[in-house]
Amino acid sequence: MESVQAKVQGAINTLITDIDKDHLRKMQASMYHCSAACCEKPHYNMDDTQRCVERCSGPITQAQQFIQTELGNFQDRLQRCAMDCQDKTRDKMGPNTTEAQAASYRGDMEKCVMKCADTHVALVPSMMKKMKEVLQKHQDMKLG
Repeated sequence: MESVQAKVQGAINTLITDIDKDHLRKMQASMYHCSAACCEKPHYNMDDTQRCVERCSGPITQAQQFIQTELGNFQDRLQRCAMDCQDKTRDKMGPNTTEAQAASYRGDMEKCVMKCADTHVALVPSMMKKMKEVLQKHQDMKLG
């Protein structure tokens, strides 16, 4: 089961690294440049500067929330799949289940969970594509 977790975690780590390199770092750089410009405006009072800096951080905050939501949805779907495997195994078990049958059922459950992981890891590229498209669209809107 640890290999299943490692497989899913590896796919998610790759996704996060790619999103970070391709989008988030650029957005962070823009945020810092924008924030620095806010601080360089001598006619701004402290509140104006603070509001300006908050506006600058809005896009990166929205992007991070979007990514967190997508990853949370992915994790929820994976957990529901694994829980379905557990439920199916529990349904097979009865008061007269032998140890050999229980071991067989556990094996079936592990195969089911591995299938869940494989199915969800296969979804990562399309999830990454969607996330990149949304982030790119968001960046383009800010530039346009």
